[in-house]
Amino acid sequence: MKYTLVGYGKMGQQIAGIIKTSGEHEVHGVLDIDAEITQNSFAGSDVIIDFTVRDAFLANLPVMLASKVPVVVGTTGWDAEINRVKTMVEEAGTSLIYSANFSLGVNIFLRTLREAARMIGPFEEFDIAFSEQHHTAKADFPSGTALRAAEIILGVNDRKKTIVSQLSADKKISSDELQVAAIRLGSVFGHHAAHVNSEFDDILIAHTARNRKGFAGGAVQAGKWLANKHISHPGFYTMDDFLDEVLG
Repeated sequence: MKYTLVGYGKMGQQIAGIIKTSGEHEVHGVLDIDAEITQNSFAGSDVIIDFTVRDAFLANLPVMLASKVPVVVGTTGWDAEINRVKTMVEEAGTSLIYSANFSLGVNIFLRTLREAARMIGPFEEFDIAFSEQHHTAKADFPSGTALRAAEIILGVNDRKKTIVSQLSADKKISSDELQVAAIRLGSVFGHHAAHVNSEFDDILIAHTARNRKGFAGGAVQAGKWLANKHISHPGFYTMDDFLDEVLG
């Protein structure tokens, strides 16, 4: 596969390294965040991987979709626009896969979390909250992965109705609110944890990223999958679609 990278920050550089050492793929082009992007920028590419920032991604998206080259998006902070982006992908007749976190380890963690949140649902003695830690250069909070985790919890646990990312000084959190706490600390790659508590015990379900290679490798694998999927079934996909097919 020939990959064109949009964005060449720390993640873009890590992805380039994974591709170059794969013995299977090649970096066809690199477009940094301030580059002028046209449809010709992607000529000859099999996959586009975008790790930029919200505004740059949304501004470049029409051109990327018009190129008809499948797009892997790891840029976060645009979840409020997701329905509009899905419509754009469908109208363009092309393919895009989005994940706030392409790490296979994180996605296994999220599936484990889903089962735990479902299992405690009938038992009112169990409460649940979520926390995440990232480096101080991360712009958005809570992280996209934390928000995805919160959606998963709300989807399987009827006792939690809304997400609370900021606590009030004069109001206690209610039992139907799910707290999602964010910490920005030094150079932490990423730590996510679900905290389950009852009067009798504590359960901690956590994932800690040791480096960026897990995120980068997952994005490259997702790109290869999407390029093949695009041939017969173009559309908007997530990591859940990728894992569902791989795991059968």
